[in-house]
Amino acid sequence: MTEAAEAGRFQDLFDDVASISDDDAEISLLMELVYNFSLNEKYRRRIMSWQKGAPLGSGSFGSVYEGFTDDGFFFAVKEVSLQDQGTQGEQSVLQLEQEISLLSRFEHDNIVQYFGTEKDENKLYIFLELVTQGSLAKIYQEYHLKDSQVSAYTWQILNGLKYLHEQNVIHRDIKCANILVNANGSVKLADFGLAKAITMNDVKSCKGSPFWMAPEVVNSKNGGYGLPADIWSVGCTVLEMLTRCRPYFGVEWMQALFKIARGELPPIPDSASRDARDFILKCLQVNPNDRPIAAQLMEHPFVKRPVPTSWGLPSPHHFIMQS
Repeated sequence: MTEAAEAGRFQDLFDDVASISDDDAEISLLMELVYNFSLNEKYRRRIMSWQKGAPLGSGSFGSVYEGFTDDGFFFAVKEVSLQDQGTQGEQSVLQLEQEISLLSRFEHDNIVQYFGTEKDENKLYIFLELVTQGSLAKIYQEYHLKDSQVSAYTWQILNGLKYLHEQNVIHRDIKCANILVNANGSVKLADFGLAKAITMNDVKSCKGSPFWMAPEVVNSKNGGYGLPADIWSVGCTVLEMLTRCRPYFGVEWMQALFKIARGELPPIPDSASRDARDFILKCLQVNPNDRPIAAQLMEHPFVKRPVPTSWGLPSPHHFIMQS
């Protein structure tokens, strides 16, 4: 349906509302609610009056808190100080502005939802979807993940990455700490501070988290890189979930970068299943042109299989994959 047709349909709805009630405030509220629907009819919530709650985490950019609106909706607030104008402070603001620019364009089940921003004299706030169980890094520190769980999470990571790559956006920081999990098992890609819209393989800056970087990123001075760099990071992330530690564990970051630059793969434990090992190795092809794209990896046996539940039936994740 075209935007014009959508607008006409919404206007018909407003006419119906006006005929039912002469309460201007009620009509205004309904109009505001409708116009916060996107064209695929998903509601885009706007954060208006809110309170800052308990801290959820912190990083070089600032802190993340729980937020609570006047109508009882919980969300996450990423907060950064605007007073620190040193190099690190300026970098934090630039990354947040980049994150805002990209997140405002995205709408996908496996990408954390953006609700808006607010700014005062001292601080910038980004309002985001509250993902209740925290990061995959937190999950694997508390639980020993089985192949079935890693498989379910990986399929969703790939689904979100497929959406990004179709829009020619590279994430550049895929790792367990930047992937969030809800109580229902849904996974959300988060932390888009290093993400970038690209054309072909035109990225030349060496940015990301060292242990998850692809060889072409480490060697970026020798030429540009593109979307396949995220696929390498997916392989490292799957390895991270299975081993409960970062890739190249036991090696300092500078040594890890030298190994990556030479094309040395992170060790894959013998305990990894055949399908898991094959999946990781397909992601960790040194030549980026040899790596499958996200859509192809979603068909790999490691992720495309029934996930058993406590009732002995395939999980909803299985039926999503088969649809």
